[in-house]
Amino acid sequence: MIRARRVWATAIAVLTVAGVSPAVAYAQPQPPDVRPATAANDEDDLPPGWRITNTDGEHALEWRSPRRVPAGDARVEFHADGKLVGVPEPEKDGRTFRLPLDSARTADLADLQVLAAGRRLDQDADGARDRRSPSAAKPPAKLPAGSVDPGKPGTYRTVTGEYALAPVRLPGYSAPVEMRGVVVAPKDAKGKRPVALFLHGRHATCYVPGSEDVNIDWPCAKGAKPIPSHRGYLRDQELLASQGYVTVSISANGINGQDAAAEDSGAQARSSLVRTHLARWADWAAKPAAAPAAVRKAPKADLSRVLLVGHSRGGEGVNRAAMDSLYPPPPAQDGYRGKVRWHISGTVLIGPTIFGQNPVPDVPSLTILPGCDGDVSDLQGQVYADGTRGVSRGKALHSAVYMVGANHNYFNSEWTPGQAQAPANDDFWHDPEQPDPVCSPGTATRLTADQQHRAGATYIAAAARLFVAGDDRVRELLDGSGRRAPSADPARVLTHAVGANRGAGFLPDGSVKVTGGRLCSAIDPDPRAACLDVAAGGSSPHFAHWQPERETGRRAVALRWTAPGSAVKVRPEKPLSVKDAKSLALRVFVPPNSTGTQLDVSVTDASGKRANLGRVQVDGLPGSDRTASYWAREVRVPLTAATRAGLDLRHIASLELTPRTSSGQAWLMDAWAWSPGTPAVKEASLNRVDIGRLKVKEGDSGVHTYRVPVRVSGKGSGTVRLYVLDPATGKAKDRLVTVRPGGSTIDVSVQVKGNKRYAWDVSHDVLVKALRGTVVGSHAGGVTAENDDPMPEITVKPVADKVTEGQPLKWQISLSAPADVEITKTLQIVPVPGRPQLSTKDVDRQWLLDILGEVPDGEVPLSQLEYAYLGAGIPAGKTSAEVLVPTVRDQVAEPTEHVGLQPTDDEGKPNGPVLTGTVLDAP
Repeated sequence: MIRARRVWATAIAVLTVAGVSPAVAYAQPQPPDVRPATAANDEDDLPPGWRITNTDGEHALEWRSPRRVPAGDARVEFHADGKLVGVPEPEKDGRTFRLPLDSARTADLADLQVLAAGRRLDQDADGARDRRSPSAAKPPAKLPAGSVDPGKPGTYRTVTGEYALAPVRLPGYSAPVEMRGVVVAPKDAKGKRPVALFLHGRHATCYVPGSEDVNIDWPCAKGAKPIPSHRGYLRDQELLASQGYVTVSISANGINGQDAAAEDSGAQARSSLVRTHLARWADWAAKPAAAPAAVRKAPKADLSRVLLVGHSRGGEGVNRAAMDSLYPPPPAQDGYRGKVRWHISGTVLIGPTIFGQNPVPDVPSLTILPGCDGDVSDLQGQVYADGTRGVSRGKALHSAVYMVGANHNYFNSEWTPGQAQAPANDDFWHDPEQPDPVCSPGTATRLTADQQHRAGATYIAAAARLFVAGDDRVRELLDGSGRRAPSADPARVLTHAVGANRGAGFLPDGSVKVTGGRLCSAIDPDPRAACLDVAAGGSSPHFAHWQPERETGRRAVALRWTAPGSAVKVRPEKPLSVKDAKSLALRVFVPPNSTGTQLDVSVTDASGKRANLGRVQVDGLPGSDRTASYWAREVRVPLTAATRAGLDLRHIASLELTPRTSSGQAWLMDAWAWSPGTPAVKEASLNRVDIGRLKVKEGDSGVHTYRVPVRVSGKGSGTVRLYVLDPATGKAKDRLVTVRPGGSTIDVSVQVKGNKRYAWDVSHDVLVKALRGTVVGSHAGGVTAENDDPMPEITVKPVADKVTEGQPLKWQISLSAPADVEITKTLQIVPVPGRPQLSTKDVDRQWLLDILGEVPDGEVPLSQLEYAYLGAGIPAGKTSAEVLVPTVRDQVAEPTEHVGLQPTDDEGKPNGPVLTGTVLDAP
């Protein structure tokens, strides 16, 4: 189960009372079917659409969207006060998201938000828009063409077929997962051919033909059909097959329909599925006669040369498959137990997720970042490049490819309107009244579906040609050299990279001193420390949020100037060697839509000799408040000036950036000694760390100590950063840990105190991130202390259910025993058949205003009001609370009037007899 990070005020549906309550507090009117909610603090209402539910004794925080949230790859998250509360589970209606509560505190629910990849889901477009967005955005200048164009079809004709094998069981998934693949291969190709395997992302799984009905169930219900997401890359497959690759795209609907409760959001399951398919291909290569017909029509597969291509969560899945192929995962969580009979030469990751922020440093990668991604909108896949720095040998090329105007879905034709069998949509939502200047259809920067798919296919083929075929001529298209592949036109595609023939680097994440500028933090709630001001509009892929509210050591250098000439100096702890390098390559970004920022680049050696290497110009990407356009451009300056000046290139002590424009801002991500070429990659023998989760019963008494399960495998030693989250506040404490196989170097003890009172589960969570000599599989885990006490019985009885007008009606909600958490009960206002009803004119006006946000015109029976619900919360440690209906005295002669209160369950269904309140006319 995905557990909550708690910074709670205990909240209840509709109404909160403590002991004897004053007037009922209500939230503002909300969309239909969404009940109001309030926080435990009377003056701090929960936002519309939120409530606390109680189902069979399990309390949960629930948010219901006014519209259906399409099943996507970005993880829906609840945040409060800037901290991650937890990852809710979606209900089948596609609108309701529910997070089990592990513990509660009497504190404010401040700034409660629903986020998906940094994008607000619980905020109307009008409220979210930054009115400062430009009226129009211009595409970047067209780059010169590269010496080769990998998007051109090859000489082979192609053959297509499909196979379906017996489904497989994966750990943690109740329903079996399909083993289905569509094969596109070169026809009549001689010899063994390299393999490209495609894995789609998380999308709706089932649809009803002839309707707009889609869902993310598995297996599909009667009358529904599986959405063939795996057939969405046929054009990419055909291009590769024409160039001599055997390609297969596999289906993962069975994982998509079941990964909502997985702590890793399905990464390990997807890896298991990928490696199970590769194992079958290894079997068929050894015994071709046993292969399905679609495979027998293809040339023999060369599994020593495998390219993995993953889209969205499929990207994270193939990254994990590459890791698991080198560094085996814990057997208990792995769905594939056989030998590794293949070699992963590289990965292509299209708009990928990386919830664990755990890339594989020694497997080359190309990450496509769609500039108009409306699903994984924070472009967190940038971490597949940035997160590899300094972890291993640094020889694998990790390329980031920013595709201006591309959305998330159109790389897959089965997710594209007009091409898909099932209903599909443009994931970047378009507001006709406030069109986005970059990403709305018809803008100069937005790509059509066909333009985007063609560009995507071209860069997939580029990765294959570099990583698998070893053609270094393609590198200039991927590594920031500023060349384009004409087959991708008219798409504007920009690149930068780390690794390959980059040598020593100036890395803000390391031990550096900065003068004249600011060493800023990528993730920090303190705006004085954070790199990017949230008020600026837009975001940066380099600063994609992970899980802690603050990350230690993840940094950049921020420059801000109001006049030219003020130098910013970056001095590493020890001098760096740039000897034998051709240039210094810097990754720098400036605000979106800005142009002409000029910086002089200088270096100084350990003896104090200084050389000006040259001037660079950096332009911003097209961007708006809805795009992640603060993205670094790679610029290079030759080292010839340093050589001529007689600097000791073995001991460069500092780097200087001097702005030459009148004012501006810039951020330096890093700078490297750069040389051309793509070196051979040899995978290092790294440690692997996996955090597990231990579930224990709290017991009735005593204090018991448990340890978070941690597995360290591999060879040698490495360094990780460990985060331990406080179960009450959600705040994290971090420390550096040296890990070794077989040792107890990560030792986190948890104390669990037993009792006999009902409460929620308490989750003690741990996170880990690789820094050096290590890879991380399962990045999150901990100890969950499960409540083992029954929930007290709830009863409702009248205190004053027959009153004279001007007096309040009262009911008491009681518990059979006190609990350690707030217990809630919801009552729906209903008519009393055949009797005059209490109306809006008979109750306190302020009470109505608190309920509805406005007082309706005329006289309306209470039972006919929209959102006519009351609720009571019994505070922790108490056993009763009251519900009030305050009536008013008037001068109008009226008959005796009545109001009914129907206890309900969390689904709004009757749960017990109707309670009746009677109001007599005053004499």
